[in-house]
Amino acid sequence: MLFLDLTHTSHTRARTGVQRVAGSLAAALGDRALPICHDPYLGGWRRLDGWERANLASTSPGPRRGARWPLHARLRGYLRRFGAGGKAAGLPAASRGGRAGADPGMAGVICPEIFSPAVAAGLAPLFARANGPRVAVFHDAIALRLPEMTPQKTVARFTSYMRELLAFDGIAAVSEDSRRSLLEYWDWLGVPSRPQVSAIPLGVDPPAAQGPAAPSRGGACAPAPVVLCVGTIEARKNHVALLDACEQLWAGGAVFELRLIGMAQAETGQAALKEIAELRGAGRTLRYDGAVDDATLAAAYRECAFTVYPSLMEGFGLPVLESLANGRPCVCSGQGALGEAARGGGCFTLAEVGAGELVGAISRLLSDPSALATLAAEARARPLRTWAGYARELTEWMGSLAPRR
Repeated sequence: MLFLDLTHTSHTRARTGVQRVAGSLAAALGDRALPICHDPYLGGWRRLDGWERANLASTSPGPRRGARWPLHARLRGYLRRFGAGGKAAGLPAASRGGRAGADPGMAGVICPEIFSPAVAAGLAPLFARANGPRVAVFHDAIALRLPEMTPQKTVARFTSYMRELLAFDGIAAVSEDSRRSLLEYWDWLGVPSRPQVSAIPLGVDPPAAQGPAAPSRGGACAPAPVVLCVGTIEARKNHVALLDACEQLWAGGAVFELRLIGMAQAETGQAALKEIAELRGAGRTLRYDGAVDDATLAAAYRECAFTVYPSLMEGFGLPVLESLANGRPCVCSGQGALGEAARGGGCFTLAEVGAGELVGAISRLLSDPSALATLAAEARARPLRTWAGYARELTEWMGSLAPRR
């Protein structure tokens, strides 16, 4: 049994990348993990309550990224804090076996989220309750690599977070690019002793068997082909370049619909939102759905001709793998972690993801059915790791780690 920290994911209905990773890992681990959270009103760790488990199980997105603690949860936390339950309310009782104060049944700790300062402050007492290795999933260092395209609150927090990762026995980076970026930062700090850092790429589950819909095709009686882009509307996702590319294609007579799915980031997504509004006002075939539920997302993948993921930098690039899992080619960068995800076929990779390069790629796939069919066949043939496979590799790797002093 593993402690699985879901402090943020269990308190938000947002399903951005990190939350989808944390929720998918929890589902894949099943009964092997005990989902827990750090309750600021309790002042300690506890098992998830029913409403928090319902958040995890929900397939409908919420309207905001931030964590939500309703009044009843705050009051319950205070009652537990000052009542008989104490600060360890809901966690397995400590014993004398293994590490000092550890429960013999708890084999380790996994922190798959980018945790807050409050969670970081609570790690030591949590670690003391587990016999096995303590592991964090590291997603990326984009806040330090592209600070001008990252919310400033995230940038201000990130250097502390990357130092706090030194408390773990091991770090599971989601890509080789992310692994290198973390080690390079620690090298720059001059850290003499550090956890083992390994790249363990994320999983993706195959689409549910619903009778795959054929992608939309052009033609006299057929709807225009749909080009799908899935991802948060924020600066580094590079939607402005995609929108500029599509406007050039529409102005040149190309017939297609651009469909955008993803929650907007208030601080860095305004330029893209403004251009979306202008293009829709001009009558362009542009559909923006915002955040959608799982069923709508699955249908969007089935109905599109191909996807475009114009992001400048990612830690992994989950929408690329989701597109391939649905048998749909993806236009994306061939650099960094996205290049790792694209390797193996099914992707139209670009050295640069500017508007000009995107025009060429989209135009090619819209006008050349044989090129699109070749990439689609490669996508369908790709052997992709599932979330169950990811959970298995992660826990097997954890078993190889030696505890650090």
